[in-house]
Amino acid sequence: MDVFSFPPIAFLLTLLAGALDALSGPLDPLLGAASAAGGVVLLTLIVRVLLLPVAVAQVRAEGARRRLAPALAEIRRRWKGDPQRLQQKTMELYREAGVSPVAGIGSALLQAPIVSLVYALFIAQRIGGEPNALLAEALLGVPLGRPLGAAALAGDGGGLLLAGAVIVLLVVAGLATRAMMLRMQLPAAPDQPGMPPGVLRALGWLPLITAPIALIVPLAAALYLVTTTLWTLAERPLLRRLLWGEAERNPS
Repeated sequence: MDVFSFPPIAFLLTLLAGALDALSGPLDPLLGAASAAGGVVLLTLIVRVLLLPVAVAQVRAEGARRRLAPALAEIRRRWKGDPQRLQQKTMELYREAGVSPVAGIGSALLQAPIVSLVYALFIAQRIGGEPNALLAEALLGVPLGRPLGAAALAGDGGGLLLAGAVIVLLVVAGLATRAMMLRMQLPAAPDQPGMPPGVLRALGWLPLITAPIALIVPLAAALYLVTTTLWTLAERPLLRRLLWGEAERNPS
């Protein structure tokens, strides 16, 4: 069974396709044949604006964990031999600070269905029982429904150019994100067990996984990935600057 034909999903995809068509129309005089691709970028930006409360909650939660890190390290040092007391003191610290230990997780989960629905629009062959017209649109001669990797391997000039641009943008963004992750990482106390260094190094390379993924998904999805990745790269430092105080930036 085609999951995209399931009535609730089909209904949501039909609404989203209509929204994309409405966004692409005004861009036609400016972008011409690339108006649908421009609509995909504009739709992604609108989705990210709507998800700003999610990002704010995540950055606030990240700041709260950094602010409490020194106190948590001291609690672990004092009560490491008494797990029950350790848990009690840890929860007391979170409660006194007005911080939930799982703050931001619920907000992060909210993003998953929204992003999944946008992505599904780019890979569904049929929407509302009709062929997905979005996949027939093109950018530099490459259909939005065609993977960039396939277009590049076929020697398509537009595919080679787009694949190169997408890879460069995502690799640069991934390296910048990795550098930010390493700068923001809090050092663990010498006697505090933590994640093995090898695992931390591996996690630091996760932002670069987006680059090869962009080559095997439809071009429309690659445009979405590039746009949302660049948005995140600019959004997180800005929100940290606006929302964090000295205690979050430099926990002592």
